[in-house]
Amino acid sequence: SDAERPTSHTPHPTSPHPPSPDSKLGNIFIGIQPARGYDLDPSLNYHAPDLEPTHEYLAFYHWLRSHFKAQAIAHIGKHGNLEWLPGKGVALSKTCYPEVALGALPHLYPFIVNDPGEGAQAKRRAQAVILDHLTPPMTRAELYGALQQLEGLIDEYYEAQSLDPTRLKVISDRITTLVLQENLHQDLGLQSDNLSAIDHLQLNSFLSEFITRADGYLCELKEAQIRDGLHIFGQCPQGRQLRDLIVAIARHPGKGRLGLTRAIAQHWQLNFDPLTANPAAPLPTPSPHLPTTCRTIGDAIEHLEHHAATLVESLITPSSPLPPLIPPSRHPDLHWITTHLIPALQQTHQEITHFLNGLDGRYVPSGASGAPTRGRPEVLPTGRNFYSVDIRAIPTESAWDVGRKAAEALVEQYTQEHGEYPKTLALSIWGTSTMRTGGDDLAEALALLGVRPVWDGSARRVVDFEVLPLSVLGRPRVDVTLRISGFFRDAFPNLIDLFDQAVKAIAALDEPANQNPLAAQVQQEIQTWQTAGLTQEQAERRSHYRVFGSKPGAYGAGLQGLIESQNWTDDQDLARAYINWSSYAYTGQGEARTDPEAFKQRLKQLQVVLHNQDNREHDLLDSDDYYQFQGGLTAAVRSLTGANPTTYFGDHSLPENPKLRKLQQEIAKVYRSRVVNPKWIAGVMRHGYKGAFEMAATVDYLFAYDATSHCVEDHMYQGIAQAYLFDPQVQQFVQQKNPWALRDMAERLLEANQRGLWQNVSEKMLDELRAIALQAEAVIESNTDQPFR
Repeated sequence: SDAERPTSHTPHPTSPHPPSPDSKLGNIFIGIQPARGYDLDPSLNYHAPDLEPTHEYLAFYHWLRSHFKAQAIAHIGKHGNLEWLPGKGVALSKTCYPEVALGALPHLYPFIVNDPGEGAQAKRRAQAVILDHLTPPMTRAELYGALQQLEGLIDEYYEAQSLDPTRLKVISDRITTLVLQENLHQDLGLQSDNLSAIDHLQLNSFLSEFITRADGYLCELKEAQIRDGLHIFGQCPQGRQLRDLIVAIARHPGKGRLGLTRAIAQHWQLNFDPLTANPAAPLPTPSPHLPTTCRTIGDAIEHLEHHAATLVESLITPSSPLPPLIPPSRHPDLHWITTHLIPALQQTHQEITHFLNGLDGRYVPSGASGAPTRGRPEVLPTGRNFYSVDIRAIPTESAWDVGRKAAEALVEQYTQEHGEYPKTLALSIWGTSTMRTGGDDLAEALALLGVRPVWDGSARRVVDFEVLPLSVLGRPRVDVTLRISGFFRDAFPNLIDLFDQAVKAIAALDEPANQNPLAAQVQQEIQTWQTAGLTQEQAERRSHYRVFGSKPGAYGAGLQGLIESQNWTDDQDLARAYINWSSYAYTGQGEARTDPEAFKQRLKQLQVVLHNQDNREHDLLDSDDYYQFQGGLTAAVRSLTGANPTTYFGDHSLPENPKLRKLQQEIAKVYRSRVVNPKWIAGVMRHGYKGAFEMAATVDYLFAYDATSHCVEDHMYQGIAQAYLFDPQVQQFVQQKNPWALRDMAERLLEANQRGLWQNVSEKMLDELRAIALQAEAVIESNTDQPFR
């Protein structure tokens, strides 16, 4: 899929046998969308660009229209494949397959509010009326298990420094043992030898630095935003879920508001910004509002978060004895929460109300789309027919500010790690994230090139670009290649043209090669291609290609089918699929030329592979798109150069403070904060079959990221096995609610071992996984003849 979706609803191996196709309930027919192709596993050709839908597929929709005589149709579950069938991207003709299948039938489509890209695809290609719905409730990850123990030991260590230094050796030994036992040294970029074999004379100085890093890392994990279960259509979250969601939304500033935690910090006269400060830094000054045990900014942020939750609790529970900070009417943030945010969330029932109104032929109100926890509360209340953006205003000025900061952070981090400026970089850009952010990713690409958009005076639309001189830029330019998604190609031809023109302008500059690697590379390649027999015009055109994507009409990166079917042997298979799907060069004239040689030339030069995420309402282990785009690009570079490029993951969830992590660090953060977090597991267990599916999908995506990027540590596989399969309560839940998920998780972990991705595992554990898979298969077979519930 091109999808960029928070959770995959593509047919999955964990899907049970569907109910019989004659699920007719009076005037309502409920059916499963037919497979697109002819394979047993429908996900293998879910978005095949040239595969015409089967006779059965077209007959299904023909029966709905002509025989059942449906007056309206609703597609439930994001997303189906009707809107991704072959044909034009917009203004469909009678020969385009979405039009052939659906015709002029009224079409209602529930869609998560933070996914304008896929919703726009359904509007453009299937005349959908969107009924947007709320995101899953968000909450703080907090600490658990060994992480909580480590936090206690670190607090004890600092206390002993001032009260009883004789205890330091015992405490430090316990910290070292726990860190090694839980493999936290890998998260922090340390070798085990650094801890276990260090000379005791060096121990104190080493531990001081290590504990500071570990303390900051624990703060980061503790404050990470994760989902607390799933959203139920038409229902507003209640209790703690509602409180935590309100805090997650209100934390961001808005018009006339500082943001809730910032406002509390200001009231407490704390001289740091809780949204941007380094949590590992020492607390600047003590405060009477903070406990004396607060040592770091991270400790203070935790108390700010707890106080924010207390205040919100008092607002949503009027009888609560807990007093607010000051009367809400005198405090902009509390007043806004009371008068705007809470009432908007309490109207979540409109999701069903407007859905029924749409079926009654009435108007469904329109509304904005975006991520509510990234400073877009205006998308609430949900239940509306969302719209996206004015493509002429992208990148917006605020997006340029985020992209510029992100570009400088990347250049600085790469330079510190490698001792030289980055020269070449590839960035995947998706249509949905571009709509959500106003163009953060493209803005970052332009900033790396050393190009600034120019906006007109009143409409603030992008009308040109300005090349920044090296004296203003203060660093060398970076040669940037874009791998665009299929939806980005369809939705933003103007941005492809803008970037293509910027590349040509930079390539034409007379600057030193070490300051303008793009121009130097273009000149070198022109000579190379001419020597190979191309004309001057052909060589110049090929040397300027910097925007690549899938074939016109195609979506995705080509790896999902291989991974799902296990139909691959090594890196070369994965790389070959990615290159075959990605080697169409796009230019400012809207042309697409298949040019694998030019794409391979770009890949051979790449030093950095970058992917950005603009919100934390999902993460990189929630969707197959992340591993397909970033993982596929990494595997392709590795296959051509023999080594992994530097892989970065950008976190733009706080526009004020975009962060950059190595991919391995992001995987570790998501693993610790969500994947094996009992809080997240308990959340999905509230949702039966679909909750078990979320676990299985997480395992699939972790495995696929490792297969493509080699970025997963052995202990993560073991941790997942312990948390999902060997925990008696969780295993019983999955087996009862979704035995297909239990079988597939066990088989996926066994496959990771067979392919050499999970090496440090005992034969006993592998035998136990085989037994679980066989047991689940037996349950599935025993239920085959039973009606699906």
